[in-house]
Amino acid sequence: MKTAPSESSITLDTLQPADYAAWLRLAQGYKTFYETELPLAAYQHTWDRLLQGDEVHALAARVQGQLVGITHYLFHASTWSAPVCYLQDLFVDEAARGQCVAQALIAQVAHAARARGAVRLYWGTHQSNARARRLYDRVATHHGFIRYDYALESDN
Repeated sequence: MKTAPSESSITLDTLQPADYAAWLRLAQGYKTFYETELPLAAYQHTWDRLLQGDEVHALAARVQGQLVGITHYLFHASTWSAPVCYLQDLFVDEAARGQCVAQALIAQVAHAARARGAVRLYWGTHQSNARARRLYDRVATHHGFIRYDYALESDN
């Protein structure tokens, strides 16, 4: 019988160049979940930005050395407060779900946000993402906001 990893067996660190294939599989899984298709070049561009770590940041969750979860986050100004941290993407391999991986990633982003002087960490998810929302409802507060996206494509 396969045992679930304990929170102490999860290691968190930054992505390394050798992680590309495993990261790509997870990133594509994330985009597929949200019914979004991207060309391979978009993934490569994002990967390059994540490795630079200047504007966008990433964390890797590993169990027994295998990359099983990722999160991408960034810091930005706020009109009414000190800078805030936006956790943009969070994805855990199906086989590792329910084993504290997502919670560990969120906690580590929170640690990075505090270290950077951010006063708030926030994220969004689709209302139908019931499994993730059970975790989010335990570790954070939902304030009832709904997000709208205004398309900025050219009128031509």
